[in-house]
Amino acid sequence: MSDETTPEAAPVCSAKGCRATAVWVLAWNNPKIHTPERRKTWIACEEHREHLSEFLGVRGFLKDVVPLADWESPDNAPGQRPGDNT
Repeated sequence: MSDETTPEAAPVCSAKGCRATAVWVLAWNNPKIHTPERRKTWIACEEHREHLSEFLGVRGFLKDVVPLADWESPDNAPGQRPGDNT
């Protein structure tokens, strides 16, 4: 047993099959199932930010895109994969 703390793994992009480090938070909600103030999150690497934003945007779900370093919300759980709508 060790007293050393294990460093947290770098956050991984939510795009399917992508293992790149995430640098963006895409805050969204589905108005059919979430209250207006509820925010779900996906995280994205630089390459997938636009694609994931468009995916959410055309459905009217995208609420905000924020650099991961600036994201501060204890109620959000970055790292959900596309399709996790609950």
